[in-house]
Amino acid sequence: MTRYRSPRREDAAAATREAIISSARDLFLAHGYSGVTVAQIAAAARVAVQTVYSSAGSKAAILSALLEPVVNDPAVNEVMDAIVAATDPREIVGLTAAGTRRTHERHWSLVFGLLHEGVGEPAAADVVRAAMDAYVAALSTVAGRLVTLDALRPGLDRARAVDLLWFYLGQRAWLVLVGEREWTFDQAEEWLAASARQALLRVP
Repeated sequence: MTRYRSPRREDAAAATREAIISSARDLFLAHGYSGVTVAQIAAAARVAVQTVYSSAGSKAAILSALLEPVVNDPAVNEVMDAIVAATDPREIVGLTAAGTRRTHERHWSLVFGLLHEGVGEPAAADVVRAAMDAYVAALSTVAGRLVTLDALRPGLDRARAVDLLWFYLGQRAWLVLVGEREWTFDQAEEWLAASARQALLRVP
């Protein structure tokens, strides 16, 4: 027996979920993740607390939904495809800097506002850790490409190259230079790319 689907009901459910996630985003940015309760999210979205759980899930699930567009930004796959095709190590580092810059810049208010001070709760920390694991996995692909091209400085292996890529082009670098020290994204990208080349490449 075919189950009846109501497009109107599905649209209403999607709108409710979007309202919950949008309200949570505003509250998280205003008060910090740990400073917001599910009851406050429900009140802001004008729904019952149980509706928050049934529609969007726990606070950690809402955080995951907010970070999903960052983790799966189209720029990531575009940059990774370009890196796999590139043969110039300097270009590869430059592509990585430009790609991480694009993703951070596009989602800056959310990334800096939510993650700069940390999330403070174990379940949320697990969500952030999963997002960072995806980031590191992408940088590991970059490091692997540099290894394949025999481009790393003597004494560096793939694991150490990942560490250096994370140091220079990982999230914290952008949060510090752009968010804390108020560099422009252009200034940060130029300096981080040059520094990463110097640290990583035989001929920087």
